[in-house]
Amino acid sequence: MRLKTLLLTGSSLLLVETTAVWAADAPTPATSTGKNTVATKAAATPATTVPAPQNAPVLAGVEGMQAVQARSAQAYPDYITVSAARRPMRADEIGTAMTIVTEKQILTQQRRTLTDILARQPGLNVVRSGGFGGTTSIFMRGNNANEVKVRLDGMDINDGSSTSGAFDAAQFVTDGMGRIEILRGPQSGLYGADAMAGVIDITTAQGQGRFTPFVRVEGGSYGTFNQVMGARGSKGKFHYNVELSHYRQDGFHEIPRYIGRYFGADKEQRHRGDRNDNRSANIRLGYDVTHNFDLGLTARLIQSNLHTYSSYNMEDEYYSRLGYYGDVSSEREHTTQNQAIVRGTAHLSSFGGRFDQVIGLGYMTGRRSWTETGTTLEGDALQYDPTYYRTSRIKIDWHGTVNLDKYGSLLVGAEHFHDTFNSNQGKSAPSSTPFSTSAGMDTTAGYGQYQGNWNKILYGAANIRYDANSRYGNYVTWRVAPAIHIPHSGTVIKASAGSGFHGPSLYQLFANQISTSYAEKGNPNLRAERLIGYDVGVEQTLAHDKLHFGATWYENHVRNLIQSVSSYENYYSTYSYNNVARARMYGVEAYLDWKALDTLDFNLNYTWTHARDASTGQELQRRPQHKFNFNTTWQPVDGLSLSGNILYVSGARDMPVISDTYQYCSTCGKDHGYFTIDLAASYKINRYVTVFARADNLLNRQYESPIGYLQPGRAGYGGFTLNY
Repeated sequence: MRLKTLLLTGSSLLLVETTAVWAADAPTPATSTGKNTVATKAAATPATTVPAPQNAPVLAGVEGMQAVQARSAQAYPDYITVSAARRPMRADEIGTAMTIVTEKQILTQQRRTLTDILARQPGLNVVRSGGFGGTTSIFMRGNNANEVKVRLDGMDINDGSSTSGAFDAAQFVTDGMGRIEILRGPQSGLYGADAMAGVIDITTAQGQGRFTPFVRVEGGSYGTFNQVMGARGSKGKFHYNVELSHYRQDGFHEIPRYIGRYFGADKEQRHRGDRNDNRSANIRLGYDVTHNFDLGLTARLIQSNLHTYSSYNMEDEYYSRLGYYGDVSSEREHTTQNQAIVRGTAHLSSFGGRFDQVIGLGYMTGRRSWTETGTTLEGDALQYDPTYYRTSRIKIDWHGTVNLDKYGSLLVGAEHFHDTFNSNQGKSAPSSTPFSTSAGMDTTAGYGQYQGNWNKILYGAANIRYDANSRYGNYVTWRVAPAIHIPHSGTVIKASAGSGFHGPSLYQLFANQISTSYAEKGNPNLRAERLIGYDVGVEQTLAHDKLHFGATWYENHVRNLIQSVSSYENYYSTYSYNNVARARMYGVEAYLDWKALDTLDFNLNYTWTHARDASTGQELQRRPQHKFNFNTTWQPVDGLSLSGNILYVSGARDMPVISDTYQYCSTCGKDHGYFTIDLAASYKINRYVTVFARADNLLNRQYESPIGYLQPGRAGYGGFTLNY
């Protein structure tokens, strides 16, 4: 059966089942609220329960819950994963190495951007070009940033308008995020292209209970002024969460002093700062049509306006003054972005919960413009036309889970994507030539997974997936992830092995930019990057489930890496892309979580990464060898919450901005690493008013990540939240 036919068959089955439910539906029992809680999703099938760990607090409705896809992922405690197998299950019942970040952790630590949250997680290295709003790259286990798949409420949101197709977290604020699951290791067996290194799966918080509006106002360093307002709750069968935010930062100077000295910066240049203005809307709506059928709609809308003054702008001004090239002064880069991510779902549980299925339709679109602003040396305004990048993605997907009772469960699914890309440029500089590139591609995929256990000792999942892409071919990927529970010891041995792939972006395939001095041309013959990876680890629970620690060894081998290649002839440079490189990454991830008191928690993690080009033996760019993060939270009295965080990241190879030897290879420079201390506190004065404050980079460490881009120094913020 063709995959498109399978997709339509799943859709028809869902509609047929829905019609039957409507015809025979009885009023909601008195024990059900009609709201989207875990309890209302529970099915009376005790053979497939998800028990809580020994002595752990049990969320209402989790114990005895059937392990099927649920609508409210953030309702689960942090020992339940939804993403690892596309269904709720205990995190220690699958070999996947993962981290789960809850909404409570985000709020307690007062992390306002997704970048700040991810930078503190094991296995990840996050670099950002300057302050809030700067281009952000996420490296996982030493792999390239475009080999990490990011999803929001089931919609794949990697940026199709970028050169490499990587996800850029620059303008994603955490308001409305209810849960973040980070799956490390190749996940293409379930999630397809771009999940070669792992998956970051974000779920929007869902409203429940009475109507609860709120307003939060925050101000502080670097001209920060943030406002957030929203409301969440439920009414009968309808539940909602709507949050609107405006974030502003103005005055952060991102150029290191040594670069300013090198280019002879004057006082105005040394204080020229960046400005970012971000407006976002996060919406989640749901309606429980019956006790076993519901509809959902999520949307995230982002509009941003970013002005930056970087080392490269200062360099342009320097050489312009010397008369080498250009005629620019007071130069800045100006980037605007408009992005919309929308997804609707229908979820049906049939046959007493033995068959659970979800069908979804998602749409993502983005429009980004970039230009340089400023004046000529004579004081006239620059007249550069913007360069535009546009992308869109339509996704339709279906998956169903068959509960086989003591024999485990079987998951089958199918997806279809249609991606488009367009870039065009007018006369963006005196020497430039206008160009326009448009392209599209389709991907159809099907996958299956079996999951089971033997005597509650050996747990595991195995999956396989087939992807057919209209541009770069067909690929089969797989993954197995067993977990062994040693009885009465609290010890779990985990392992996983799998394959992954990352397809070339439409830009890499079809770019066509021709100018008077250089050309950039895509390569339509590019093949997908391929990976084989495995890991093995052990986790231990002690002290009546209050102490958890573990370590994981991982290794990845990558081939067909896509890299930029260039040629130079008769003073003319030509840039393109080829499958030219191989890489090997291995390392260790370790963690310790200790609940010392009911009100006091300690969490630490350590990552050691060895990432090398297998052809040359050189270190890969922006992959630090060591990373350590320590966090503690304390609630000494009711209403008062304190949080402290220490982050250490060692130096990494990178491209230098300036070089006396004119060596500008990607790893000719090395940053010095960094060490930061952050503190946060909040106090709930009464049920209506909460005040909060935080201090970031308390020791005022001056560091670059990446080279050439300073990160914010010591900064203080404070504000209040009004609730009803």
